[in-house]
Amino acid sequence: MSIIESLKKSVRCVILDLDGTLLKTDGIAVDVLKVFLGNYGKQWDGREVHKLLGKTKFEAAAAIVEDYGLPCSTSEFLRGILPMFSDQCCNIKALPGADRLIKHLRNHGVSMALASNSPKESIEAKISYHDGWESSFSVILSGDEVRTGKPSPEIFLEAAKRLNVEHSSCLVIEDSVTGVTAGKAAGMGVIAVPSLPKQSHLYTAADEVINSLLDLRLEKWGLPPFKDWVEGTLPIDPWCIGGPVIKGFGRGSKVLGIPTANLSTENYSDLLMEHPAGVYFGWAGLSSRGIYKMVMSIGWNPYFDNKEKTIEPWLLHDFKEDFYGEELRLVIVGYIRPEANFPSLESLVAKIHEDGRISERALDLPLYSSYKNDPFLRSSQP
Repeated sequence: MSIIESLKKSVRCVILDLDGTLLKTDGIAVDVLKVFLGNYGKQWDGREVHKLLGKTKFEAAAAIVEDYGLPCSTSEFLRGILPMFSDQCCNIKALPGADRLIKHLRNHGVSMALASNSPKESIEAKISYHDGWESSFSVILSGDEVRTGKPSPEIFLEAAKRLNVEHSSCLVIEDSVTGVTAGKAAGMGVIAVPSLPKQSHLYTAADEVINSLLDLRLEKWGLPPFKDWVEGTLPIDPWCIGGPVIKGFGRGSKVLGIPTANLSTENYSDLLMEHPAGVYFGWAGLSSRGIYKMVMSIGWNPYFDNKEKTIEPWLLHDFKEDFYGEELRLVIVGYIRPEANFPSLESLVAKIHEDGRISERALDLPLYSSYKNDPFLRSSQP
């Protein structure tokens, strides 16, 4: 019997981390650090990101002060930078799947706790901008309410105590190695959702590692399953992207036999950061040609080990010629699966074609077909 199987019958509540698990805070943090360090003539280069994940505010601040050789104490650093973070709380977005998860557990009467190394004041400020979050948690526990923060198990054990449940009946969802370590030390089941790309190999202590909250299969843990999947697809809040078609890596038609219409990521880095790597689908508007069904990958394409996150749409139509330079508009309406590696080129090609078939069928459903009329798709056409 696997660890998950042995735990699933006893799971009664879920304990969630906040930063990096439910909220996309890293982009805001980087922006603030760039400005703050610039005041000292320093340039943020991101080399300490792995040191900061899951740390208390004091531990993270101490690491930055030391690594950059700042002429201030850790306390002085915090006094200067915390107001800057507070001013940005209203701009912190929920990660894809976070609202869905919280609403689902609340609607099914599953007790939830929020356990973060962040200070109480910071936690309350951040979640105040997300409707229904504060009232959904039976317990909200901060790093300043325990003697030692993660990786110590204390915060999770205290959360279980306040929920009035056995620690063994708690499921922890975390984005950092520090949080995973704490959850396992507390004797709880742990799902890791790594917040740093291409770092899943660091999370071997977790009972399960998933790409994003969109990939949660709660029934594996004996919890009520999501019922919103439709014929192998998950509806998402639609989002749009567009630009001229560019030449990609030259492997779509030549290597895979699947001609992709690549878009530059130059102006969409922030948007790409918001969406997990994976396979999506929707509608494509191509200037002077029309509107077509489309399936696309976002990510690093593990089989080819891309160094940068890319957008690679496949328009599900047999075109007789290339159309480099033409304006392409995409409306993404659903999600199929996380990014994955494959043992062979043949298995990769087979999976891409399967994704195409799933998209073809799904886009005929009224749920998705109505987006074919989205004005964004036609704004580039005469």
